[in-house]
Amino acid sequence: MKYYLAFIVLVFIGCSETKVSKTEDNPTEQFIDSLLTTMSIDTKIGQTNLRGTSSRAKTLSEELKEDVRQGNVGALLNVMNVEFVDELQRIAVEESPNKIPLIFGRDIIHGFKTIFPIPLGLAASWDTATAKASSRVAAIESSSVGIRWTFAPMLDIARDSRWGRIAESPGEDPYLASVLGKAYVQGFQGDSLNDPTSIAACAKHYIGYGAAIGGRDYNTTIISEPILRNVYLPPFEAALDAGAATVMTAFNEINGIPATGNEYLLKDVLRDELKFDGFVVSDWDSVVEMITHGFAKDEKQAAELAANAGMDMEMTSKAYEHHLKELIKEGKITEHELDEFVKNILRIKLRLGLFKTPYRDKNRDTNFYAKEHLAEAKEAAIKSAVLLKNKNILPLSTSTKVALIGPLADAPLDQLGTWIFDGEKEHTITPLDAFKTADINFKYIPALTHSRDKSKKQFKKVINDVKGADVIVFVAGEEAILSGEAHSRANIDLPGAQEDLIKELAKTGKPIVLVIMAGRPITITNIIDDVDTVLMSWHPGTMGGEALQEIIFGIREPEGRLPVSWPKAAGQLPYFYNHKNTGRPASKENYTAMDDIPVGAWQSSLGNKSHYLDVGYTPHFPFGFGLGYTDFTYDNLQISKDTIGFNEDLVMKVSIKNTGKRAGKEIVQLYLQDIVGSITRPIRELKGFQHVSLKAGETKELTFKISSEQLEFTNHKIIRAAEEGDFNIWIGPNAASGLKKSFYLKKK
Repeated sequence: MKYYLAFIVLVFIGCSETKVSKTEDNPTEQFIDSLLTTMSIDTKIGQTNLRGTSSRAKTLSEELKEDVRQGNVGALLNVMNVEFVDELQRIAVEESPNKIPLIFGRDIIHGFKTIFPIPLGLAASWDTATAKASSRVAAIESSSVGIRWTFAPMLDIARDSRWGRIAESPGEDPYLASVLGKAYVQGFQGDSLNDPTSIAACAKHYIGYGAAIGGRDYNTTIISEPILRNVYLPPFEAALDAGAATVMTAFNEINGIPATGNEYLLKDVLRDELKFDGFVVSDWDSVVEMITHGFAKDEKQAAELAANAGMDMEMTSKAYEHHLKELIKEGKITEHELDEFVKNILRIKLRLGLFKTPYRDKNRDTNFYAKEHLAEAKEAAIKSAVLLKNKNILPLSTSTKVALIGPLADAPLDQLGTWIFDGEKEHTITPLDAFKTADINFKYIPALTHSRDKSKKQFKKVINDVKGADVIVFVAGEEAILSGEAHSRANIDLPGAQEDLIKELAKTGKPIVLVIMAGRPITITNIIDDVDTVLMSWHPGTMGGEALQEIIFGIREPEGRLPVSWPKAAGQLPYFYNHKNTGRPASKENYTAMDDIPVGAWQSSLGNKSHYLDVGYTPHFPFGFGLGYTDFTYDNLQISKDTIGFNEDLVMKVSIKNTGKRAGKEIVQLYLQDIVGSITRPIRELKGFQHVSLKAGETKELTFKISSEQLEFTNHKIIRAAEEGDFNIWIGPNAASGLKKSFYLKKK
């Protein structure tokens, strides 16, 4: 116990901040070095082992307790029985050789008990305060039961809605993902990691996982170095700048090398360039999966490759446990390298305050479903909802006779979305629940039992039941299990008989409000003309029903904007707004639609531009798009200079006016184009945005500023710099519109 007691003194000197200096005279680093001298190779290897258990386990195995007692385990995930947490930690700090506490981890992705909208939905809020609040609530609730580490935020740029894990992503844009990633980390980790309500964040999946070919989970990725650095790396940089304690390697290979064994990415980029000093953990079994990838011949070589790449902790598989000691004896890995792994792990345990306070506070209130937590979840659901179409139907009057229909109208589990291991459907407020408690004239008509229900037996009864309604509110979508890890879809239309039922309901002539709950954009090209309103609520979480009821009846308005481009068909994917121009870009003037082609046309008469004959060249709804219950106009865009130098800022001003009849909110977006570069540049890139609230008839002037640093990019020589030349800027409501100005960046 002498090292444990010695640390009690040191903790007050060197561990009050989230990050501390790794200098030799730092007390924390001195303690780590001192502790390492007392550790055997076996207990050092033990710190690199992250063991998994079933969260439903009814008993605590003697084998696991003995492994902890021998110092063979550094961290545990999915131990959810608080008595098991207490006992395992007691064994670690009282009976193990070096008395080193465990870290208990859990997948807490968008809430612990109080569930927020899925991360793609939270990204639709375009609001850092909302993102931070969601992770702060999750940290407060989960830390109360001993969890001090979450495998979030996921920062994978996702450009393909077929990919199931797009539900967990921050969307397709690196700037938006970066500001949200920073906010998530700040929420999880609080002002200091050693606050008992803070949990260590884990920036994942490092890196490029969202670029899986065909949107098929775990698939190969091929990413050029400039695109890797300009698109996929910035969110991780932002998370590390915010102090993210840990990083998780991705399942995928990148350009032929699995991420878990990629020395260049883990050492050269993550450690040397980004100066990361926390620890890197593999994803579940990703070390041994390098064998299946064809990168390692067996478990021993997988351990060697991962260790030489700089991967600190192994999740669930046991390649390190089985082979590191032998690899050190053979000189294929040095004990110094193992020491570095252990130092990185111990550093985070110190920052979490686990040596000082290893046990959870048994007297602390769990705060599950606290009133203020539910209020935050409801606010997030409102801010995340995106109105895609509205033919003056919403908001409804409370006197309107409503037929509430659809498989997601009362689906408490599915409403919570993917990755909600600890969420409880009994606490979910569905649209039906919310309608029942509000003063609304409505009739609930179940129609379909679940989203994949293909039965049409109830159609005639449903048509008859809606005769007395003024408006149909159809809550459609996909069950939670249809998105998330390993749940990719080739066809992303509404599943089951939902489209068929909507088309039958459209024949009644009743206005249809289509509300979608899903883990991804759903292609609605087949039914868009059959409905009057489309409201995307994603999987909105615990309070989603109440949020939707308030939106539908105008108590609040939907505030979200799309964090991804919404495709017309799955065949358009991958699609993203910040693409490059081809040598033959399509436009309104040169686009040829399939039905415009004369029968028997000569082969070369089709325009020869980059587009699809059947769905064109634009998405159904562009990135950044979203409507409200009022209208806004943009006017008088001004820039401070036509030419700026490399150390100057460009200041832009624009006037926004609410031209509607009610107050509303707008998300004003700034885009930039570097017209000519040493490598080709995207047609637009998001560089900033602001939220503005305006009363009816009110006008406000907003000011934006761009520095020359924001004009930098990484070129084919892996040089990051801004380049002299012409730039376009747009300020507007989405990536497909806005007021335009141009300027020149000049070397002096």
